This record gives sequence, structure tokens and C-alpha cells, in this order.
Amino acid sequence: MLTKNPFNFDYSYLSLPDKFYSLTKASSLTAPNLYILNSQLCDDVNIPPQEFKNWLPFIGNENMALQSFSQAYAGHQFGHFTLLGDGRAVVLGEHITNNNRFDIQIKGSGRTPYSRGGDGKATLKAMLREYIISESMFYLRIPTSRSLCVIKTGQTVHRETAHTGAALLRVMKSHIRVGTFEYAARFGKNDDVRALLHYTINRLYPAIVHDENPALCLLNTVIENQIELVTHWMRVGFIHGVMNTDNTAISGETFDYGPCAFMNIYNPNTVFSSIDYNGRYAFGNQYKIIAWNLVRFAESLLPVLDPNLKKSVELAQTALDRFEEIWREKYYTVMLKKIGIDCNNPELYFLVDELLSLMKTQKMDYTNTFCDLSNSINDEEVQHTNPTMKLWLEKWKNHIEHSSSTTHAKKVMQQNNPVIIPRNHLVEQALDDAIIGDLTLFESLLDALSQTYQYEHKRLEYMKSSNLAFEQSYQTFCGT
Repeated sequence: MLTKNPFNFDYSYLSLPDKFYSLTKASSLTAPNLYILNSQLCDDVNIPPQEFKNWLPFIGNENMALQSFSQAYAGHQFGHFTLLGDGRAVVLGEHITNNNRFDIQIKGSGRTPYSRGGDGKATLKAMLREYIISESMFYLRIPTSRSLCVIKTGQTVHRETAHTGAALLRVMKSHIRVGTFEYAARFGKNDDVRALLHYTINRLYPAIVHDENPALCLLNTVIENQIELVTHWMRVGFIHGVMNTDNTAISGETFDYGPCAFMNIYNPNTVFSSIDYNGRYAFGNQYKIIAWNLVRFAESLLPVLDPNLKKSVELAQTALDRFEEIWREKYYTVMLKKIGIDCNNPELYFLVDELLSLMKTQKMDYTNTFCDLSNSINDEEVQHTNPTMKLWLEKWKNHIEHSSSTTHAKKVMQQNNPVIIPRNHLVEQALDDAIIGDLTLFESLLDALSQTYQYEHKRLEYMKSSNLAFEQSYQTFCGT
């Protein structure tokens, strides 16, 4: 007899035409072993931890009463269109709590109809990486999927060598992507695009249901939320690493933490992904790529923007033409706050640009530079060994002292500048330790990241940048 399901599952996605999904079971979890459980997230989404632990051993049971499914979608990967789908993920259900709906997706659970020759499995190291980075993003106050748990599958996964197999339970508002709309437009009929449009709006943006042109309103909404999201990636030095259209969520959440990392020394050309040979998804290119992805989204909406194709194109182009203006305003709003200026004044944009130029030239640590500014703002006299940096500091302090107060500026900076980020060398050490059973550093790093905006002297070790040689050779991988 199966134990009680701790989730309050619904399956609204299955109301879409069946071309959007395939009913799928988590086939590789014959003997799941819970390795890490996110107790805080359990509380946040009303999942009793003990009930979940009791239920877990049955997750791969073919007789389990779940209508679990994998999603079909397409996407532009490094600029090239590809037919895709959940090749190693299964949505177990949509958990409903406090009038909120969350996909509960298991990643790494085995082959699906969309695996395209892959094994559908995941390594323990890759799943632990997603766990720690997604939780860090949550504490950085950036919209993100979250990780409920990491499960050892008891299987061996073969990549470049043999690895311990694992799966991760991901919690997310929705896994509908730009690539889902591309799939509907390319391989479906106009009615399929329309069905996906109405489902997406009803699920994610019900306030626009009765808009005169819901499709156009959705396009404008997604443009706004994607720009907002990427500006906050820039704020904290995050590099997604694989900004394909299938990794761009309509909900505006960060997800699919494969070859991701945080930048240490400031350089807009920074790339850590082992497969991004030409720097397409480099730190400084992320705003260009999200603009490109949004063009693909607009193209997929052309059948439903207006019955007249010419009019549809005009509506889409008008919406897209606003990108640069919206980006510029949101980006500088975020970056000005990093230097304590709590207003968007175009006449002060030069302060941001000059500082970033200095940071690049002098190879300064991105996170620590802004923390140092916050700590030094009350110093009576500006001191710096570099005369150019000293001149910038004098201009900056002069503005702060004449426009607001150092007290207010410091508060703004502390709210927007993280003190602790997942430093690459610490993440790698924590992961290496964790896959051999030692979770000491992993758990202490998670604890530090949960207080990312709080400076404490005892956590200085988490603030140190890795050495330059490590950074120059450091690579991250997609996990497949």
C-alpha cells in the first residue's frame, strides 16, 4: 500500500493539446535515497517533511497514482533552432498551496520520449550544483526555480568518467518557455498557439486576461520581466552560461543551472561555460541575448497578435523597439543603487560607466569593490593608490554628500550589494567533498549564502576571490 502523497497535485497543463506533452514516469528511481532535503522550502510550500520522506521511496513506482508528464518544446540553442523536450525531466504534478501553483519537476529521473539518444540521467555533482546556486539566487532576491531535494538514484551515470547518479526535485511557478511557444508556432497550428497563449495567461498573468489584445499584453509583460531578471543577474555578477530560448521562462524565473557561475574579477567578456567557445553568453552579452530571445518570442506570437500578418508584425516590432529604452532605465536604476544612488538620473549614468571601466582596467573584484565602497563611504578623506580611482571616488562622494546623505546611501548599497556570493573555488570544493559524503563545507556555504547581504567578520573566508590562475582555467559544464 502506497503512503500518503504529501503534495496537493493538480494537472492543468494536461488541458493543453496532447502535442505539448507526453505522459511519463520517473523510471530510473527504483531505489531512491534522500541525500539533501530543503526543509525551509518544505515549509514555504507547505510540504510536511516527514510525509515527503515516507513518500519518496515510491516515487518511481509504476503504480503510483500520478499523471506525471514531460513537456515538448523547441528552442534556439546557440542561435540554431532545434526540436527539444524534457529529455531527462518529468513534472510530477502542480502543487497547489495558499492559492499558488508550483510545478514539481524531477530532473535526472531517466529517459523520456524527448531524450534524443540520451540516458535521461544526471550526476550527483551537477544536481548539487543546481541546488546550491538556485538557493543562492533565492537569497539574492532574484526570481528563480528552487531545489526541494537531491536524491541518489543508486545508479552509475557515464559521462567523461563514471559518476554517482542523482536526481533533483525542482520547484518552479511554471516551466513554460520561449521555446514552448516556438514549438507551438513551428510544429502546431494557430489554434495550438492560441491555446498555449490562453493557458499561459490564465496561469501566470491572470490580470491581463481581459485585455483588449492579450497576446500583445503578454509580449510586453514578458519583455519587462525578462529585462528585470537579467538586470539583477548583472547586479550580482551572475553568468547563466546557456541562455538558449528553451532556458528562458515566460514566468521570469532563472532556471536550468548548468554551466553557470559568478564572476569574480570584473570583465564583461567573462565566460565559464565549456561549450561557449565564442563567448555568445558572456557576462556582458546577456542583455543582447535576452533581446534576441525576445525577438524569437515575438515571432512565435505573430499568429495570435492580429488576424492580419502585416499588422501582427507591426505590433510586435513596436513592442520590441522599446527594449533598449526599458533596458537602459532598469539597468542603470539597479547599478546606481549599487553605488548608493536611489533614483534614476541619466545625468549620473557616467558614474556607473566610469567605475566599471576602472574595475576592468584594474582587474578589481566585482563583489568586493561594491562592498568596499559601502564600508568606506563614511571615511572623511578619500584615499586610493590609483589616482584615476581616487578622482572617481571624490566625484562620487561629492554627489552623495550634496544629494542625500551617506547614511541613506550606505543603506541603499547594503540592500543591493551582496557580501557573499558562491565563489567558484568554494563551490567546487564543496561539491567535490559532497560527492564523497562530506557535506560540511556544502552546508556551511549554504548557511553563509542564506545571509548574503550581511557582513560578518567570521565569514571573511567566503568573501575571498579565487586566484587568477584558477579563474582563467575554470570551466563549468551542462551536466548532460
